[in-house]
Amino acid sequence: MAMASPFSPASAAAASPALFAVSTSRPISITTAAVSARAPSRTRSGLRRGRFAVCNVAAPSAAEQETKPAAAAKESQRPVYPFPAIVGQDEMKLCLLLNVIDPKIGGVMIMGDRGTGKSTTVRSLVDLLPDISVVVGDPFNSDPYDPEVMGPEVRDRLLKGESLPVTTTKITMVDLPLGATEDRVCGTIDIEKALTEGVKAFEPGLLAKANRGILYVDEVNLLDDHLVDVLLDSAASGWNTVEREGISISHPARFILIGSGNPEEGELRPQLLDRFGMHAQVGTVRDAELRVKIVEERARFDRDPKTFRQSYLEEQDKLQEQITSARSNLGSVQLDHDLRVKISQVCSELNVDGLRGDIVTNRAAKALAALKGRDVVTVEDIATVIPNCLRHRLRKDPLESIDSGLLVVEKFYEVFG
Repeated sequence: MAMASPFSPASAAAASPALFAVSTSRPISITTAAVSARAPSRTRSGLRRGRFAVCNVAAPSAAEQETKPAAAAKESQRPVYPFPAIVGQDEMKLCLLLNVIDPKIGGVMIMGDRGTGKSTTVRSLVDLLPDISVVVGDPFNSDPYDPEVMGPEVRDRLLKGESLPVTTTKITMVDLPLGATEDRVCGTIDIEKALTEGVKAFEPGLLAKANRGILYVDEVNLLDDHLVDVLLDSAASGWNTVEREGISISHPARFILIGSGNPEEGELRPQLLDRFGMHAQVGTVRDAELRVKIVEERARFDRDPKTFRQSYLEEQDKLQEQITSARSNLGSVQLDHDLRVKISQVCSELNVDGLRGDIVTNRAAKALAALKGRDVVTVEDIATVIPNCLRHRLRKDPLESIDSGLLVVEKFYEVFG
């Protein structure tokens, strides 16, 4: 187990054996998510001059999207290391799972040493993500039953009374490369087509693809400041707006923002840190026997990935069912008023700016209770999540050597008794 700490979610492990029992003896690997091809869709014709209609030039066709799952199963997938097989790092894994259960928590910032499985753990999360309903051929992964998460074209079709073809697909995870341009992230408008044909020809970017999914930024502390601002604006509002030459297009961009980085390569701006719902710290495994086991398991995965994944299939299915059940029961979880008051008292006495800390702690505690299969939040749930929700919101004292998470724990026990 890596870097045991007073606020490591050992209590969650005891209450949730399906989640943590298998995470003490096995290793880490690196994979890449498959990127699906986009084919141009036909533009609308017969428009009167002076009027514009949105045309998503990169939307896949209905036939392409319907055959996509079968194609992905055959060609895609480079083998992904199974989530339950990752050794230790329970703090990081719990933060990721809570955000999958309740995306409104606001994402995870993972900071730690090189080679501790940060990227591997995030990418292995893809296998656990549930299926969602989407409109066929829509590049924004529009929800066919919720107008608030629909792209502009789908919403227009719905208002006209058209029936929307629906299919199910896995929640997507989009990797944001450090060298990405703003046009690649936000999308672009074809000005020539707009002027000559009267059509808003929009090429969706990574934010469109990440809608209702996960946007992962590795080495987020090295990302250009202007891209960080774009991500923060979209993550906060749930919408992305592209403005070019007087033409404006908006589309939903609701995603779980996950960042990882090495603190030796630079600190993040406080306003960026504050926008992440939770903060997880990871460290290198120090036990020699455990390190040998990790190396052996990694070698076994490299030799025969399919057989290795098969050996974890039962645990993977169990965890997936646990997540699905927690998502469906989240709305019925109750948090006592007295506990809410004490959470806010902890935030107040730690001089946490704003109310994000209070909100995230409430949400994370409810998600943990749902993960454990309960409908009432306990003090133990709050103790497990509150260091990850508040540690990155404390004002930094350059003369202070104690870890900020320990400060949160001390204040928690002082307030909760």
